[in-house]
Amino acid sequence: MTRVCRGFVAALTLAAVGCSVGPGTEETPAAVGMQGPPAPYKLGMFRQGADDFVGLVVNDELVVDLSRADVGAPATLHDLIEVWDEPMAERLGSLAGAALQEAPEFSYPLSALRTLPPVTDPDAIVNAARNYEEHAAEMAATGRTAGTTAVVDESVTAGIPSIWSRTPEDARANPYLFPKLKSAITGNGDPIVLPPGRTMIDWECELTIVIGKTLRRVPREQVMDHVFGYTLMMDISDREDRSDLRYGSDWLLGKSQDTFAPLGPFVVPVAFVPDPQNLGVQFSLNDELMQDATTSLMTHTVVDLLTFASNMVTLHPGDLVATGTPAGVGTARVPPIYLKDGDRTACTVEGIGTLSNSVEALSSGA
Repeated sequence: MTRVCRGFVAALTLAAVGCSVGPGTEETPAAVGMQGPPAPYKLGMFRQGADDFVGLVVNDELVVDLSRADVGAPATLHDLIEVWDEPMAERLGSLAGAALQEAPEFSYPLSALRTLPPVTDPDAIVNAARNYEEHAAEMAATGRTAGTTAVVDESVTAGIPSIWSRTPEDARANPYLFPKLKSAITGNGDPIVLPPGRTMIDWECELTIVIGKTLRRVPREQVMDHVFGYTLMMDISDREDRSDLRYGSDWLLGKSQDTFAPLGPFVVPVAFVPDPQNLGVQFSLNDELMQDATTSLMTHTVVDLLTFASNMVTLHPGDLVATGTPAGVGTARVPPIYLKDGDRTACTVEGIGTLSNSVEALSSGA
């Protein structure tokens, strides 16, 4: 019996459950010819020689060039997210299954390619601040915040009119988001560049949501229908601030300098992440484990953050929402540890991947 899956999340689930294209839907010939048992996959952007292409990643080892697979994929992952539908989900699931059995001629070992940022031109990047209680507490201990997410007084319980509604039993602080510039994006394997004269550059390893459908003030029970998948972001942070303290914290200086948003290496479709609130998060510096937690410790969940963000701004396909970092950042250590020239970083989220970057100092004349 043929099953027809409908809806955006259903389309992403096709490869996981083996749904068929509905009646009257034309299939791309190459997709029909390269069928295998549906298999999970990741998606990314890659460079081979002078050519950039969208790649389907199988087993974190093999990359299938979708520009040569004749599956109707656009030239960029951002564009693919925008046009995603049920037939595309099925074709890629079958292609992944076939590639597991026999690597197609238009595939490469992952090690033979340069991995690019999966998305470089989002309309919006928003990041959650202090979304893990232990991180909020460690930052408060450094004197950098007025309180923690455990401090809930009348000003908090009032909520934020039209943006964030609270229930009487909610003991959490209100969510806090800040924007990050897309010019800060850099890719897996690319260096994090230390600005000259800035000596307090820190790390934050974060699960990041990739939007799949335009999201604006929808009921919270529907927000997950608008998620395409998940990736990783390193929210690199300049903790030094400004000596003049003008207008309080300078979020542009602190969060959006060039290379302060390593992103990738891949995007994992939502169908292959059954519970985003149950993923391990680890960060290593020069192979030493610095952060080790789980997304279950988030103060505000993926659903909370998307509801909150979309009550303020319209989120479009390809936009990014970083969910905050757990405890273990450098500035909270005694003595503090900051990134330095020659360091190696690795941000890992269970089931999503590992984002690896070197650290380089920018010369004062550059």
